[in-house]
Amino acid sequence: MRRLLAISAVAALPLTSGIAPAHAQDPVDRQQAFAAAAQEFKVPESVLLGVSYLESRWEAHAGQPSNDAGFGPMHLTDAAAYTASNHHSDGEEDARGDESRPLPAPEPQPSTVAIPASLRTMEKAAQLTGETHERLRTDDAANIRGGAALLADYQKALGAPLSDNPAEWYGAVAKYSGAQEAGAAKFFADEVFATIKDGAARTTDDGQRVALPAVPDLEKIEKWLEKLGLRPTRKDGVECPASVSCEWIPSAYQELPPPKDYGHYDLANRPFSQKIEYIIIHDMEGYFAPSIRMNQDPTYGASWQYSVRSSDGHIAQHIKGKDVAWQAGNWYINAKSIGIEHEGFLAEGSTWYTEAMYRSSARLVRYLAFRYGIPLDRAHILGHDNVPGTLPTTVKQMHEDPGPFWDWAHYFQLMGAPLHRFGGPNSGSIMIKPDFATNKPYFYGCDRKNPQNACPPLPASTVWLRTEPRADAPLVKDIGKHPTGESLYSVYDHSARATTGQRYAVADRQGDWTAIWYLGQKAWFFNPASAPTAVPSAGLVVTPKPGKATVPVYGRAYPEQEAYPADIPYQAVTPLQYTFSAGEKYTLAGPAPAEYYRAVTFTMDQDHKVVRGKTKYLQIQFGHRVMFVKADDVQVTFSG
Repeated sequence: MRRLLAISAVAALPLTSGIAPAHAQDPVDRQQAFAAAAQEFKVPESVLLGVSYLESRWEAHAGQPSNDAGFGPMHLTDAAAYTASNHHSDGEEDARGDESRPLPAPEPQPSTVAIPASLRTMEKAAQLTGETHERLRTDDAANIRGGAALLADYQKALGAPLSDNPAEWYGAVAKYSGAQEAGAAKFFADEVFATIKDGAARTTDDGQRVALPAVPDLEKIEKWLEKLGLRPTRKDGVECPASVSCEWIPSAYQELPPPKDYGHYDLANRPFSQKIEYIIIHDMEGYFAPSIRMNQDPTYGASWQYSVRSSDGHIAQHIKGKDVAWQAGNWYINAKSIGIEHEGFLAEGSTWYTEAMYRSSARLVRYLAFRYGIPLDRAHILGHDNVPGTLPTTVKQMHEDPGPFWDWAHYFQLMGAPLHRFGGPNSGSIMIKPDFATNKPYFYGCDRKNPQNACPPLPASTVWLRTEPRADAPLVKDIGKHPTGESLYSVYDHSARATTGQRYAVADRQGDWTAIWYLGQKAWFFNPASAPTAVPSAGLVVTPKPGKATVPVYGRAYPEQEAYPADIPYQAVTPLQYTFSAGEKYTLAGPAPAEYYRAVTFTMDQDHKVVRGKTKYLQIQFGHRVMFVKADDVQVTFSG
């Protein structure tokens, strides 16, 4: 998961445009920079602001690179290496998550591929403006000038006028997306024009106030899009909302020589055979095109239903919703979920997950949730880092994506399901919800060459959990992830973190500190009334039944042995290594069906069966990951 993007060395390009950089006249704030660049390159200011909003929400990111090598408010791209890795090819997690038929290790993948033009826009911007790569990366005004110059260049190449009318710029805006598919370019342009039409205003993470006044009577001149000559989007019955750009790029499915047998997903008939309960959010730890190629390789031991591109929000569907992808490292979860991969890198920060990506992905999740009856909450819209290990031996190897920098609150807002408080100030349960823009906890591990260095301060959705109510107290321990050691401040270690949207039972309160029950212990986090990092969230909680000192917790809800027919081997229900003791409480997400999907053959025949048991399980928020308990072991109460 630690394969990060290598960035090209700082180098100035020859001045070929004849335009001198305007260093002495650099605007003093970002709003002025947009106005100045728009005037200089004869681009409507609303167009420049709209494009920037869809790429970065007007953030500068202090010169840090994006997940697809983009820099600054205009997301100028500068990829020196185009990494072909994917997080499923790193680490020890078996993506299928079924120890009865473990997958072989993934085949080695090529490390580099040709760099597409969409990942080299900074080079062109430098030629057009005379700015160095260094200034285009790190200086807001220079970066905005570069984006304006590109838009003007695209407009001229189309033969379109440098008009004051934003409608004339529809084709140039579509070109700025970098998309090669007509549908993807249109989606990006439509989102930009919708933003211009509605207007927008926000304060960036570094305190810059930027506003885009609404242009309510804005129209689009779509003939300019047709002149781009982009390829048609392949539909082939994609299961996507009509409002996004979505194409069908099928995952490989074919028989293979032993011991692999076949690859690389399982046929099913969901939701008729099994209800789809979850949507799993991943990041690729890699790039869109190479990751898709891995999904098309039947020898590669992982697969997923959807991929979302960073620059424009374009979606590729690979596996139908009825079938089971090998994506979450837990066969019980895989059989009941849909996996969505997002182009990017965990350690490079949520501000680099583009607004276009968030919007497109949120619409897809909302569509799938309505289609399959999945609750829009954090107990069912899970990160890969919220999926439990199946056995004590697999807990340590489970993945960490999308990590602390994914903006869960904004994501749910875009879904139309904002994360609201429920209950009074002394509620017995809470929802984690720090202010994303100002919550910048310490992490290390973002620097690939020097992994012990501190990460730059980045907005995060998580809070640290400590053994005592003080800032210098040790982090709580996760005996599954670190059997003999301490939790880490690494960006790749969730052991002592709680994340936005997750609900926990309150264990104690002292001053500005709140304690929750977490992995069998009291876990304290800073939660001052003046800047709360959690909100009340009354609801149902579980605790061991009277007379039980402890109850087991599980990583899957498999049926009891008596439920299995003679031709299907019993799948043991093994408790995880954690302790759930009397007096502790954990929030209840709801019932979890006792089911095991038997699918071990290439064709969907009599060997594909769902075993259903009578044991009743409940899903709880036990730590950073969800887990399961048997209903007979606990009692359920309301925590108001």
